[in-house]
Amino acid sequence: MAMRRMVSAAAGALLGMALWAATAAGHHGWRWTEEDHVQLTGVVKSVELGNPHGIVILDVGGEEWRVELGPPARNTRAGIEEGTLVEGMTIVVIGHRSADPAELRLKAERIHVGGVEHNIYPDRD
Repeated sequence: MAMRRMVSAAAGALLGMALWAATAAGHHGWRWTEEDHVQLTGVVKSVELGNPHGIVILDVGGEEWRVELGPPARNTRAGIEEGTLVEGMTIVVIGHRSADPAELRLKAERIHVGGVEHNIYPDRD
């Protein structure tokens, strides 16, 4: 009886880990994006640089885009810290848009702020 409980517990734990990994990969990976690069120029409406990754809401010609940055450590290495992006400034973002055309969402690779490039993902091109 104890062996049956151990096997059931182990199977449940493995299933839970597999579901967690699939969810994390789908959210944090690049599979949800198109392959081609897109460039957006817009005005910052709001910025959140916390975990699991930074979010910038960008007004692009009257449309509200959700721009996903990297996780905090990657953003810091790219020179993006509190105060780098502020509401009302115009920025240029280069990255990959959502594969769902109805979703105004972009995974940023690089951001240009005041003529300075912040390369969040230098290992991607």
